[in-house]
Amino acid sequence: MTKHPMTSPLPGLIRESFVERFGGQPLLVKSPGRVNLIGEHTDYNEGFVLPAAIDKATTVAIAPREDQEIHIYAYDLQALYFGSLARIEPSPMLWPDFILGVVQQLQGRGVELGGFNMVFGGDVPMGAGMSSSAALECAVVFALNEIFSLGLDKLTMVKLAQAAENQFVGVNCGIMDMFASMFGKENHVIRLDCRSLEYEYKPFQMEGFRIVLLDTAVKHNLGSSEYNVRRQQCETGVAMIQQHVAGIKSLRDVDMAMLDNYVLPQDKDIYRRCRYVVEERDRLLGACEDLERGDMKAFGAKMFETHQGLSNLYEVSCDELDFLVKAVQDNEAVLGARMMGGGFGGCTINLVKAAAVDKLIADVSARYLAHSGKLMPAYVINIGNGTSIT
Repeated sequence: MTKHPMTSPLPGLIRESFVERFGGQPLLVKSPGRVNLIGEHTDYNEGFVLPAAIDKATTVAIAPREDQEIHIYAYDLQALYFGSLARIEPSPMLWPDFILGVVQQLQGRGVELGGFNMVFGGDVPMGAGMSSSAALECAVVFALNEIFSLGLDKLTMVKLAQAAENQFVGVNCGIMDMFASMFGKENHVIRLDCRSLEYEYKPFQMEGFRIVLLDTAVKHNLGSSEYNVRRQQCETGVAMIQQHVAGIKSLRDVDMAMLDNYVLPQDKDIYRRCRYVVEERDRLLGACEDLERGDMKAFGAKMFETHQGLSNLYEVSCDELDFLVKAVQDNEAVLGARMMGGGFGGCTINLVKAAAVDKLIADVSARYLAHSGKLMPAYVINIGNGTSIT
């Protein structure tokens, strides 16, 4: 079940579906999913992340209507939604909410929207940690900005897409997913400062390498509850240090000496959580230096270090993720690997020599099946550009 990158026929199919259903020629907007190479659980601690847009995307075909109605067809689900700008409310079908949330955010800014027809579909795998929802939200806000000439800049659109997911869909995600989807650049990763939202592109040498996602095909229920616990533990650690050091706003401002002096004596669990975040902040900055030098081997080594930190200090891994990382640890064709995303399931992200990809997937897939009894989907991806008209 290996999926290799190729030119997707989807935009053409989405256009055809629109013309068949609504008539006329739509605007087509494509917005990609994303991966995060390093910098996990650092976003809500005001640290840095290092995401990239990928060559799997959601495509939206859209055209304005002459009334106030919203007609949407979900190509992949073969499902229809009919609604009105006058009454934007969550849908029992759930999938329209990612679109309606964006509409609500624009209305909240006093923006004049008209009705519209839309068809959307994509090849960003759902549930594999590649942010299919952010891809859809970014495509929608970009498309509405175009057809109604709203004049919004990219950062404003990113913030609107995030607010739609937070406030309408009800998922308390950070800004990284939408930022990477909108601002992605081919053969580059984005060093995003989650405090200031300042960013810079770092070269990511894909010549001779591939990014391979190995999917555990599990998602343990611990995920959301433990995520909230980790956020609270980080805040508790910061509060401990604030009693002794002025000017500390988040773990972004903390060093190891502060953790050793003020957190370790009080709570070893809190210390371990905070230690991971502080080490990951420094590891990411070092990884950016590796990329500037074109040292992919050093970069990959830091990915393995990140996984050890996530598994042993932050404790958000699981047996299946640890198994997949351990399975490639001694393979000379694999420069680096780690769990990706919130944890307790999902994918590992692997930096693999291109010539070895197929053999690696076949070998690890067989071992994983024997270990877990589960098939292991695998995705081979390239780094692509962000949201654009297609």
